[in-house]
Amino acid sequence: MKKKSNSGPLKICLLTYRGNPTCGGQGVYIRHLSKALADEGHQVDVISGPPYPHLDDPVRLIQMPGLDLYHPDHLFWPEHFRDLARPLNLYEFMSVCAGGFPEPYTFGERVYDYLKKHRGDYDIVHDNQCLSYGIGRLAQKVMPTIPTIHHPITVDRQEEYKAAKTLRQKFRVFRWYSFINMQLKVAKSFSHIITVSSFTRKDIAKEFSLDENRFRVVHNGINNEFFYPKQNGPRPENSLIVTNSADTPLKGLRYLLEAVDQIRRKRPIRLTVIGQPKKDGIIENLVARLGVSDVVHFTGRIANEEFADYYAKSTIAVVPSLYEGFGIPAAEAMGCGVPLISTSGGALPEVVGDAGIIVPPADAKALAQAIERLLDAPEERQKYAQAGLARVHSVFSWKKAARESADVYREAIHDYH
Repeated sequence: MKKKSNSGPLKICLLTYRGNPTCGGQGVYIRHLSKALADEGHQVDVISGPPYPHLDDPVRLIQMPGLDLYHPDHLFWPEHFRDLARPLNLYEFMSVCAGGFPEPYTFGERVYDYLKKHRGDYDIVHDNQCLSYGIGRLAQKVMPTIPTIHHPITVDRQEEYKAAKTLRQKFRVFRWYSFINMQLKVAKSFSHIITVSSFTRKDIAKEFSLDENRFRVVHNGINNEFFYPKQNGPRPENSLIVTNSADTPLKGLRYLLEAVDQIRRKRPIRLTVIGQPKKDGIIENLVARLGVSDVVHFTGRIANEEFADYYAKSTIAVVPSLYEGFGIPAAEAMGCGVPLISTSGGALPEVVGDAGIIVPPADAKALAQAIERLLDAPEERQKYAQAGLARVHSVFSWKKAARESADVYREAIHDYH
């Protein structure tokens, strides 16, 4: 393959083993990075397993169908049983039946077979934290390949294991996260790894036993089309907002609910949660036990176009996470011009900087004190709102992320050859 110049357009293949555009960050990352790369003049294809991402022209989607066993219309069952005649599909089905999560592995095998036949179509392959054996083989045998590792998923496993109450629940966590052993091995296959913050570079290097020199930090951007300061009249004086995967222990929603319970005993307060808890899950049961259902409102899934309106109706945004590899909700809140309270979990202090109040994670009392402080200080709220907007505009741009990613691609291509 002919070596590329340092400035010419590249032929880029982005990989994501699932690209759900409305749940989780993978589809969001792939959509915005692929568009920004295309806007810079590069040719960009995305290979995705189901559910597929929403992409913008001229980015091309190449669908890599699997059994899609988490589809609500045929949950844990293949849509067509004849598909089980293929050994890889049968493995995927049996693994899910046993409580595992085989999608990263099976997607990687399918992608490896596809890209072996299309190795001349691309200059670089960029994997979105699949880290499967097949993608490791791509890097070693077929073409220049780099991953993005957003955060060490070992942290998710640790927190969910701690939250499990029974031996059966602990075994289920252990079984579900068994794919991590594959990822820890495969990460060593790559000469260059993108991550989204300096904090996660250190954490991932430690958890994955990798040299920090392999990593390049490229901050995520936010989408200014949906996250901007919308003028809807004066803000209310007692309304909190949080964007949260409610039943994921790492997101720390329980501590914010406990803080709201403390505050409501002294003053009016309202919390809007962008999301929906599982029926009879940890958060739903906690809301009932605390008796805060009258002041806590779960929106369910909302359209992207609705975010700015919800933020405009909020006094303060809160990010109560125990750990974030980047913390897109923090940047999005700042982009909407809402004063922010965040924990110091993971990379959040790096994202927030001096544009918000930072408290320790897993500390309901500290959250409650910070919330009350800001509720009583309108001038301080205005100061943080302006500082957050300025920080987002200067640091968190998808155009900037695309240019920095392309620099890493060229470096990896050069070293590969």
